[in-house]
Amino acid sequence: MIRTIVIDDEPLALQLVEGYAEKTPGLKLVGKFDNPLDALEFMSGESVDLIFVDIQMPDLNGIEFTRALEKGPKVIFTTAYEKYALEGFRLDVVDYLLKPFSYEEFLKAVNKASRLIKLEQGMQNQIAADDEFLFLKSEYKIKRINFNDILYIEGLKDYIKVYTQNETRPVLSLTSLKLLESKLPGSKFMRVHRSFIVNLRKIHTIERSRIVFGKTYIPVSEQYKDKFQDYVNRNFL
Repeated sequence: MIRTIVIDDEPLALQLVEGYAEKTPGLKLVGKFDNPLDALEFMSGESVDLIFVDIQMPDLNGIEFTRALEKGPKVIFTTAYEKYALEGFRLDVVDYLLKPFSYEEFLKAVNKASRLIKLEQGMQNQIAADDEFLFLKSEYKIKRINFNDILYIEGLKDYIKVYTQNETRPVLSLTSLKLLESKLPGSKFMRVHRSFIVNLRKIHTIERSRIVFGKTYIPVSEQYKDKFQDYVNRNFL
């Protein structure tokens, strides 16, 4: 499921993309914004795979917004102006939809983005399969954390806590949950809540939409429930 947001200061344009997204299989609209700054704030705590963004907007235009992004989400420009096509090429956006665009054009752009996302995820998973650990800076030291030792990871405002099966205390590190998520193999780890990532191979008990690790209950929030349920169903007897 591709998690997407749309950014446009025109209400009708927002409504159009929302309608297209809702009828497109494999695409999940998780946010719509008339202000790019609100979108950036949303993305600081949520994972987003694909962004539809207008170019001509007040405060921060679509080009400036795209330049400000961390590497990760794919971008599709939606605009009434052809003159920005070259800049879109330089920014390596997936596609450039000229308003008014049809559902067929929208779907073609989504399929292109989907192929790129799947290709990159496959490459990341292969790299992660070769590297079964990562290094984290914690308490003035650099610690090696083996993926197989991780139970779950909790994200707080400015740092994370990594809970492992061999330590009574979590490893604290000054980084973001979003950044750490990008370093973990998607075949082994899944974000199930805004504040939690779990090691899928360490799950032994699920109770009332909560994952149980000893005396700790990790909630599965509504926005991640479908993805987690798909994983459970694939392995359900």
